[in-house]
Amino acid sequence: MVVKVYGPEYGSSKRVIVCLVEKEIKFEVVDIDIFKGENISPDYLKLQPFGLLPVIRDGDYTLYESRAIIRYYAEKYKSQGTELFGNTMEEKGKVEQWLEVEAHNFHPPIYTLAVHTVFSSKLGITPDQKVIQESEAKLGKVLDIYEERLSTSKYLAGDFFSLADLSHLPFGNYLINGTGKEYMIRDRKHVSAWWDSISNRPSWKKVIKLFPPPT
Repeated sequence: MVVKVYGPEYGSSKRVIVCLVEKEIKFEVVDIDIFKGENISPDYLKLQPFGLLPVIRDGDYTLYESRAIIRYYAEKYKSQGTELFGNTMEEKGKVEQWLEVEAHNFHPPIYTLAVHTVFSSKLGITPDQKVIQESEAKLGKVLDIYEERLSTSKYLAGDFFSLADLSHLPFGNYLINGTGKEYMIRDRKHVSAWWDSISNRPSWKKVIKLFPPPT
């Protein structure tokens, strides 16, 4: 059964797709244009009652929330493709820890930055410089912690690529290529090396080539 992924152009959906590529799982995509309100159509809301992306359908199984989806596939296909959860309970604990850091510390400020820089015109909002500055300051503090962590290990959970690193790819890509804040990565030696390592993985290159951001 081929997995269906809804809304492949958008950041959180790419989090799922790059996981599927790493795990060598076949998938197909269903386009959803949130700027036209397709995410709040009655049919879509039957799949995702909050109107958010992504959703996957795997046969009769439906799942939403991108981090839940990548955890699901990393476990379901543990022996296939790249091992993304580590090989011990201790490694898995670290992966889970940094996944939570990404969700609760990294994602909120970079999401706000992306809204006010990358997508402001499509959303019909005027960029708020105060909000941008506050978000940049919050993100900078998070990246300082990353810099310290990555001075002692190649990847966030240890010396192996995992879901914790993978989860940063979509919005890290906005930071580097859309917000005009690339220096936030490049001015931090270890964060910069980490970013180059994860963003040059063949899986991510494939995803951004196949599914460029909405224009």
